[in-house]
Amino acid sequence: MQRSDGMNYAPKGKPSPVVKKGEFAFAAIALDHGHIYGMCNGLTEAGADLKWVYDPDPEKVAQFCKAFPGVRAAQSEEEILMDPEVKLVAGAAVTNKRCELGLRVMDAGKDYFTDKSPLTSLEQLAAAKEKVKTTGKKYMVYYSERLHVESAIYAGDLIKEGAIGQVIQVLGLGPHRLNAKQRPDWFFKKEQYGGILCDIGSHQIEQFLYYSGAKDAQVVRSQIGNYNHPEYPELDDFGDCNIVGDNGASNYFRVDWFTPDGLSTWGDGRTILLGTEGYIELRKYVNVGMSATPDHVFLVNGKGEHHIEVSGQVGFPYFGQLILDCLNRTEHAMTQEHAFKAAELCVKAQMAAVELTGR
Repeated sequence: MQRSDGMNYAPKGKPSPVVKKGEFAFAAIALDHGHIYGMCNGLTEAGADLKWVYDPDPEKVAQFCKAFPGVRAAQSEEEILMDPEVKLVAGAAVTNKRCELGLRVMDAGKDYFTDKSPLTSLEQLAAAKEKVKTTGKKYMVYYSERLHVESAIYAGDLIKEGAIGQVIQVLGLGPHRLNAKQRPDWFFKKEQYGGILCDIGSHQIEQFLYYSGAKDAQVVRSQIGNYNHPEYPELDDFGDCNIVGDNGASNYFRVDWFTPDGLSTWGDGRTILLGTEGYIELRKYVNVGMSATPDHVFLVNGKGEHHIEVSGQVGFPYFGQLILDCLNRTEHAMTQEHAFKAAELCVKAQMAAVELTGR
């Protein structure tokens, strides 16, 4: 697993199949972002059969086939969409192309699982909602900084158990390492990547909705800037945002591309959850100066102070739940409403953002 580069960070867990071999076939289309590897890891570990891969770039396909032996390289997207055995298509297209891929997938009678951010405009959101309504298919999203992080999953379980009471505020810090020379050209074009609040901000907004239990929210203030990358004038290298949920819970998050080279991982992602009866801090990827291991949970409540290391202990239940949801037409992994609301708010945050650096 690549720990120094967030674009190619693909967690691996323990196999925990929820179906037998041959019961759930899926395919991968569009390998533009390395998150496709994490998405496919999670699904195959949950028992899904990765049958096909397609991308117009043969080098990307060859690399993917090395990582997933046995997958078949399709000659076209249509070859996959016409296969009746394929129940789900996973994709990590260029961000502003993710919605149109999803529409084609759902029109073909298959569920869709896309990398975050799932879309870049409110027009795309409206089209995705309408297609879900008319086809009955799913448009699910890989919000990996919660779904593929054991400490984040564990925190959700603690909250459900009432460990800190009602969550009233979520503070999220999502720094990332830029690795500009390894990034594709589209990553630096705002029309294509959507802006920092739409892109990596989507993780933070989804976590706020999940942990706080808010069903809707308003963007109070959002800001973006390019402080140190004039060679990429359309890049937002900094963004922050304040959101208030319909239940009164509040959220502040900061995302940036300023991870220093000396950090052992791609970003010191942290989340602090304030409840009425305690608080939780997640040090997701590293405990700086103490331990290079990931998934540190700090819990403080009426019962005391607790430091819990959960790496390798929790697993990633989302992927098995998603498979069963596709088979049973249920919504245990994530509701469609939740997936779309997070997408809506990240687009609105980006649209409303105040420019801080005079561009």
